[in-house]
Amino acid sequence: MLPSRSTTDTPTPPSKPEPFRAEDWLSIPVTNRSASEVFARELQSRGQFLARQDRWDELAAEMSAADADKQVTSNGTPVTDLLAYGARSDVIQAVEHALAEGAPANSASLIDGVSGLEEVLNEHPGDAMLAAVVALTHVDMGWAWRGTGWDSIVPRLNRERCAAHFDRATDVLAPYARETRSSPFLMAARCALFAGRRIKNLRVADEYERLIDLAPNNHRHMRAMGTQLLPRWFGTYDELELEARRTASRTQGIWGAGGYAWVYFDAIAMDEEACARIDVEFFVDGLRDIIKARPDQEMVNLLAAYCAVALRNGMGLDEGADFVRAQICSNDRWLIRDHMTEIHPLIWAHATDGFDNNARITSPSRFAARGRADALHVIADLFRDEISRGLRVTFTPDGPRVEA
Repeated sequence: MLPSRSTTDTPTPPSKPEPFRAEDWLSIPVTNRSASEVFARELQSRGQFLARQDRWDELAAEMSAADADKQVTSNGTPVTDLLAYGARSDVIQAVEHALAEGAPANSASLIDGVSGLEEVLNEHPGDAMLAAVVALTHVDMGWAWRGTGWDSIVPRLNRERCAAHFDRATDVLAPYARETRSSPFLMAARCALFAGRRIKNLRVADEYERLIDLAPNNHRHMRAMGTQLLPRWFGTYDELELEARRTASRTQGIWGAGGYAWVYFDAIAMDEEACARIDVEFFVDGLRDIIKARPDQEMVNLLAAYCAVALRNGMGLDEGADFVRAQICSNDRWLIRDHMTEIHPLIWAHATDGFDNNARITSPSRFAARGRADALHVIADLFRDEISRGLRVTFTPDGPRVEA
């Protein structure tokens, strides 16, 4: 019979270290829906409701009034844009779903929705607002067919379908050139056409300048111009730099040096040469002036996520660009330490995708959870020295507080 082993003879297995969890050391409010995001959703739902009820005259009147008064949400999104998106959202979502499921090109799910909107246009001739809704539906469908990849990897059929939708959008908007001169919404729709078709003897910068002058508070137009002025589209690096400086000068009363940063915002995230050429000091001054102009938490989260996540995505592709990226990315430190009081997960999740408006989100809850995790990871890394000493970081309305 074997002798029994005492418990003292049994070696105690080494305990595994607990995995690091940022939330154990950080306490920061998480805002899944800000007040402006809730309002934006209400406006989209309003546009969707009016379209479903065939109350097109009412929709057009509300859009026209909002456009004339240049009404925006608290984060600067035009009310007209949100109503228009809601009105076409059923059609776009059906098309995106059909394409994701591999529906054939002549499938009813790809045709019926936009055909119905074309009928609305026929029933309301001369209505610029409804024409823009139909034109933007074709623009969205064009992007759904094409995606955001380089032409070399997009199938020929997809490129042809995209081009056809952009051509139709151009035809729909063509009769409203006069109204476009004074309408931010129509001018933005006109500029949206440039991404899908090349127009001879058209200087894209001039068109965007008109749009920015109509709506200087809307940074999205400046960002779009910067992207369109990359050499892969319609501009040159010299033209991009010139327009960034001109925009900063023209919008100085609103954004300070921020116009320069906005024009380059997306361009340097996707183009290494543009990134390597940028005036870093001017760009960072622009970031600081943007926060002075718009110190709300949506803006703080947008700029912090840009520096900490979106701009870092291109690291390692070009030595010159990496040097510039590192300098700009380091600004996440003061943005978070000096200005952040809450996390907006959706902004951080979109930053991981490079703020790609055409990215397909299959699960909003998982998308938001990913954004929250990314934000917590970045914040924990910024406070790693404090956390390594066993201190806890609590974010308050007055900023972060470090305590045992």
